Amino acid sequence: MGGFFAVASKESCVMDLFFGTDYHSHLGTRRGGMAVFGEKGFSRAIHNIQNAPFRTKFERDVDEMEGNMGVGCISDFEPQPLLVNSHLGSFAISTVGRMNNPDELVKECYKSGHTHFLEMSGGVINPTEIVAAMINQKSSITEGLKYVQEKVDGSMTIILVTPQGIYAARDKLGRTPVIIGKKEDAFCASFESFAYLNLGYQDYKELGPGEIVFFTADSCETVSEPGKEMKICSFLWVYYGYPTSCYEGVNVEKMRYECGRLLAKRDNVEPDSVAGVPDSGIAHAIGYSNESSIPFTRPFIKYTPTWPRSFMPTSQAQRNLIARMKLIPVHDLIKDKKLLMIDDSIVRGTQLRETTEFLYQSGAKEVHIRPACPPILYGCKYLNFSRSSSEMDLITRRIIKEREGEVTEEKLQEYADPDSTCYKEMVEEIRKQLNFTTLRYHRLDDMIKAIGISPCKLCTYCFNGKE
Repeated sequence: MGGFFAVASKESCVMDLFFGTDYHSHLGTRRGGMAVFGEKGFSRAIHNIQNAPFRTKFERDVDEMEGNMGVGCISDFEPQPLLVNSHLGSFAISTVGRMNNPDELVKECYKSGHTHFLEMSGGVINPTEIVAAMINQKSSITEGLKYVQEKVDGSMTIILVTPQGIYAARDKLGRTPVIIGKKEDAFCASFESFAYLNLGYQDYKELGPGEIVFFTADSCETVSEPGKEMKICSFLWVYYGYPTSCYEGVNVEKMRYECGRLLAKRDNVEPDSVAGVPDSGIAHAIGYSNESSIPFTRPFIKYTPTWPRSFMPTSQAQRNLIARMKLIPVHDLIKDKKLLMIDDSIVRGTQLRETTEFLYQSGAKEVHIRPACPPILYGCKYLNFSRSSSEMDLITRRIIKEREGEVTEEKLQEYADPDSTCYKEMVEEIRKQLNFTTLRYHRLDDMIKAIGISPCKLCTYCFNGKE
């Protein structure tokens, strides 16, 4: 995924930028960056955050940076922000999203005139650099930002800092959020709505899909109106979003309580306790417990001081090891107990299978699993949802291929229907392979109901292939 925070202030923006960006650390695992504009022009710092948190890597940079406007970002892949000098002037740029047609866009830039791109490792061109080059094809930054939204296959939210002010452009269909905050003598733009609250900002506005705003320390104006169609990612509420955030007016923590409540209403097992797989499953489990009156417990505790994120390493084997290392069992709450566990999702199934074995080895009598979303049948085309290079990494796809041989769209739609025989047999096969006592997924209609906004405004592609 990735996150960003940008500030335009009459005073120094550096500390707000530092802490606002740090509040996005849960959204990315590889790179962090800050770029600031002041009297001496732009200054920038980019660090690897795979083995140390953003805050510790940037403490020294904060002491050296000076300026009243800037952007910070957390990234899963490419280093950014980038500093660019072009016929449109100098600017710092950061992006969040996914570009599925980079080769096509690079060729488009070459056709328009002489240009070049710097390759990252592996010969890959930084998508943020491609976005900057596309913006520079036009006669103004606003027109350039609109051009990017028209041409990118996927999604692309952009923050661009100029000496005059900051542009914030939400992706064309609003798959990821952009929220503007305001306090005396400053405006900010943030992915997460909670990131600016402790810094003294108040909610100002949430950008609509495709909307572009330009803001300074004094004002925020819309320079390109929002579109009418929205497809915000439903998985933001289920997993990615921080509990204190709100998207489209819906709080993440509250949605997860409702999600768990609806899971409980359809269930018929009688475990001794219900628990969430830390951290994203906890709120769902609380909602389940509140509805069912089954006690909520914490049969294992996540050791966060040195293992804050299980998906840090690039290799699956390392991620599995860290997932196991950081969960410390409470044997008195596991031994001879029937446990119901709620995880946000099942993607590959590897970690949850190991967690289940871990519970059995600690003396659990039964382990019932309740994912907080439907089975994931499609790899995301719009956001960097996971590092899976193939849809065959999904446990659902592997089982469907084993059953059907050839995986067709028609067959996938059968498996997406929770009332079909195919769906029920797939779920049973997953249960067997992962060694759960029972397995019941959240239904898509219930998940949408838990979010509480119009279904036509939600992207549910990974669950049902509907764009």
